[in-house]
Amino acid sequence: MHKVMANGAAIPVIGFGTWTLKGEVCSELVAEALSLSYRHLDTAAYYDNESAVGEGLRFSGVPRDDVFVTTKVRETDIAQGELERSAEASLKRLGLDTVDLLLIHWPNPAIPLAESITALNAVRDSGMARHIGVSNFPSKMLTETVRLSDAPLVANQVEYHPYLDQTKVHAACRAAGIGMVAYCPLARGGALFEEAAIDDAAKRHGKSPAQIVLRWHVQQEGVVAIPRAECKDWVAENIDLFDFELSCEDMTAISRLRSRNYRIHDFNSLQPDSLQWDTPA
Repeated sequence: MHKVMANGAAIPVIGFGTWTLKGEVCSELVAEALSLSYRHLDTAAYYDNESAVGEGLRFSGVPRDDVFVTTKVRETDIAQGELERSAEASLKRLGLDTVDLLLIHWPNPAIPLAESITALNAVRDSGMARHIGVSNFPSKMLTETVRLSDAPLVANQVEYHPYLDQTKVHAACRAAGIGMVAYCPLARGGALFEEAAIDDAAKRHGKSPAQIVLRWHVQQEGVVAIPRAECKDWVAENIDLFDFELSCEDMTAISRLRSRNYRIHDFNSLQPDSLQWDTPA
């Protein structure tokens, strides 16, 4: 598996996203993904499926240390003491002694950032997480977080796909040696897959539009993608990316779609003005 090296962490460039997957279906798809050579699993306390993800990992028979496991602490639980307790609860649900990466799922303007980062470092120091990072942090907040953290951050997980310009976040990640992990990397398909830049590349390479988009992600420096899949065929399709390469022209054409700057998940719709998203570069 190809990997992004980020401040001491080796993060597989394609992970299996588990948002919305529950129970036995989740466990079976996790095991299926691992049988197909995925070595990166992504979950979160908020997803209410950590137990199922852990069960799938054990059922797969793949050695624990061969799999990079990420989970996240809810934004309501990132004060000192609460963050550590949340991490411990996640480990119990997963059935693991440690996770490879623990992230703050969303910023919380009601809790001082310095306090949250101190707690996040405490989790790493305790051994509950091998590496730490954040999620949904705009570039300025990410830079401040890097300054506040004693331990190096290894990832900022953000919404990223060809319809969303994350140039500034990507640059901030690169400047700090941090991996940028893309959730919703396919923008839920639909209209994106019908774009000429993607459809034409799919026909030339004999690949699906989803594979073209995921290949676009992993050909960018320091970018990891964690697509979710609800059926085994999609699980297999999403990792079949390493027998072709997009040309510079392909990459440029797909990247031009960022001018739409369409965001699927906007926390500000829940808490207006709580986050200042980066404007297009």
